[in-house]
Amino acid sequence: MIKHAIDSLTHLFFPHICAGCGSDVISQHQLLCLACTTRLPLTGYYERADNPVEKTFWGRLPVQHAASYLYFNKDSIVQQLMHQFKYKGREEIGLYFGKKMGAALLSSGRIQPADYLVPLPLHPARQRKRGYNQAEVLCRGMSETLGIPVLPGAVTRNAETSSQTRKSRISRWDNMSGKFSVPDPEKLQNKHVILVDDVVTTGATLEACGQELMKAQGLLLGIATLAYTSV
Repeated sequence: MIKHAIDSLTHLFFPHICAGCGSDVISQHQLLCLACTTRLPLTGYYERADNPVEKTFWGRLPVQHAASYLYFNKDSIVQQLMHQFKYKGREEIGLYFGKKMGAALLSSGRIQPADYLVPLPLHPARQRKRGYNQAEVLCRGMSETLGIPVLPGAVTRNAETSSQTRKSRISRWDNMSGKFSVPDPEKLQNKHVILVDDVVTTGATLEACGQELMKAQGLLLGIATLAYTSV
């Protein structure tokens, strides 16, 4: 009762705002209002072995499974949330959706137990500027749900790359080729790892990173992203 009174008083002077639409929410632990929660465009891809994300890597990368939690469209609630997460310091958005991604993986029943969650690395200069790696934040949220440890240094980024946004699939691959390395491949031998990123479009970045990971003998690779957008 006392805690409820304190929360109510705190909310009076410091209202909790929905990250989606800016309206009031009751609890500081509530990221989205009910209306925005129901507006989230869930893909349902974790339930499907032939989903579009998995098909993206057919013939390119031998993934055990690949899926995205949300559809990404321009000027959508997902774009707004991801912008806040990546560029406005809203780490709690990534933790929230990381937990949701983990729960979706768990309930799908088609994901065999994994050994590590591996975040797609940012170049150190970009990570210093942003303050965190958004993929690592997603991993931390997933880890809370799945109980799988996060291995942040499994892959490193050798060079900073230009933006992928306006590039074709071939240009994206050229932009990413040779940009990743695995410092300790022996640690990943015969392990099942899930490579995590915020969004997948052509899959070029994840493919380049995944190919480096696959150099570890006996490695099984899965891919999980928060969002999926078609080219």
